Order: sequence, then structure tokens, then C-alpha cells
Amino acid sequence: MKKTLAFVLIALSLASCSQTEKGAGIGAASGAILGGAITGNVRGAAVGAALGGVTGAVIGNVNEQPGQCYYRDRYGRRFIDDCRGGY
Repeated sequence: MKKTLAFVLIALSLASCSQTEKGAGIGAASGAILGGAITGNVRGAAVGAALGGVTGAVIGNVNEQPGQCYYRDRYGRRFIDDCRGGY
């Protein structure tokens, strides 16, 4: 039953319209599965879904911006900037 639910959630997340929505859906589904598996309770699944959804939306949003890339600074903070090609 759990595997079926996971596959249904992933399939629904892929049916979204934009890259941001796809990223958020896949991130939320993956986060819920991992959070539930790691903690073994619903609260962990909810936290995992929230974190995964936000992270997936950020990554998906970058995919919608041509010429923009996703980077991390030395402190681990994420930011979006022009792609550094040809250096």
C-alpha cells in the first residue's frame, strides 16, 4: 500500500504544469517518503514534505529562468545568478 501511494504521488507531481510546480511536487513527495521512513511517524513525513516542496520549487524555478543557475556560497546559502559559462 505504501509503495502504491508513493507511485501515485509521484505520478501526480509529474502532471503539474510548470517546472516550479513539478519541482515542488516531486520534492514534497520525496520529502514525505524520506521523512516518514527516517522518523517512522507522520510528523516526520510532514516536515519532510514541507522541506522537500520548498527545495523542489526553488530548483524548479531556476529551470524556468534561461541563463540563470543555482549556486551555493561557502556558508551553504543558496542563490541564483547568471550562469558562468566559458571561463
